[in-house]
Amino acid sequence: MYDVPSNRAAHLRLWQAVQDVMPSAPNLVPAPGDLITDWLSPNLFLSQTCGLPFRAKLHGLVQLVTTPDNKIPNCTAGYYHSVILARKGSDPDLATNDFVLAYNEPLSQSGWAAPQSIGITGVSRVQTGGHAASAQAVMDGTADVAAIDALSWHFLSRDWDKASSLTVLITTPTTPNLPYITALNQDANALRHGLNRAILSLDPKDRETLQIFGLVDIKAEKYLYFPLPPTP
Repeated sequence: MYDVPSNRAAHLRLWQAVQDVMPSAPNLVPAPGDLITDWLSPNLFLSQTCGLPFRAKLHGLVQLVTTPDNKIPNCTAGYYHSVILARKGSDPDLATNDFVLAYNEPLSQSGWAAPQSIGITGVSRVQTGGHAASAQAVMDGTADVAAIDALSWHFLSRDWDKASSLTVLITTPTTPNLPYITALNQDANALRHGLNRAILSLDPKDRETLQIFGLVDIKAEKYLYFPLPPTP
């Protein structure tokens, strides 16, 4: 879910480490356009999904393998939050919702469900298709406010000079991080142990590049606890 260009080489090294400890692991392939179809495939070896599609579309149809610890500031291990962004110098009134909200897609926990959970809905909304595109929409004035998960914001702030034109207004309550899943016919325990060994074998610089420092086992009930948001 975080395959940005600056992370790609580290991702490939992580997957090579997975194949080193699990020789049956297939080659890493990019996700197709239809993520739900990919996630529900009986051939799925391992993928990362989001908390909202997990509870809305996938629970009971896939296995929850484990959850990465991305060491998000002010969050318990294995948890994260969204940041609500605006242009520096602007003053959107979050209390009255008199602003245009940019969000990536309606099946996103961080981009859609998290802001809805605290009443950040906007007088109108712009669907952008991605977190970076939501940030860009705020920068170019198409939107006034955007909801972006904290890890995406970390990567944008690290890799994108123009991200400095944005500011964090507030953060949302924490929820479990984006989980790793596999098909029902796979050995989830073996995957969990193999992935953990692969992560720990990485050079510390690669772990820092990916912001993956370990794994946390979070029960499915923790993901299912949160209500489904209204449709945009």
